[in-house]
Amino acid sequence: MLAITNDQVLTELQRYRGRAQGVHIGTLVQRITGQLATSDHLERVVRKAVTQLRLEGQPICAHPSSGYFMAETAEELEHTCNFLHSRAMSSLKAESRLRKISVTDLINKYTLPKFMGAAQPESEKTV
Repeated sequence: MLAITNDQVLTELQRYRGRAQGVHIGTLVQRITGQLATSDHLERVVRKAVTQLRLEGQPICAHPSSGYFMAETAEELEHTCNFLHSRAMSSLKAESRLRKISVTDLINKYTLPKFMGAAQPESEKTV
């Protein structure tokens, strides 16, 4: 199985600057691996690398219609931030409905983590 590193993903994404130059995940995997066929596994590896690179502050944008690209303008970055915010809010709404509590009450159950990672409910925190 091929190993794909964050550095490889970032290096390849540097070739795609601006929304008009976006690249879809399958093509991105092909460009990184040099293989014509991609796999769901390799696509997940690249998506995880993109997430990690974003957490490091890399201005990687994406949208289903345009694919992945490096932000060329503040507007592109803002558009991606809004897209990610919308996805996060949809997930919070779904969780709140499943728990049968309001989104506000759900958010109040969580605190921001001291380090990058998952938030813990107050009831699961250790002293």
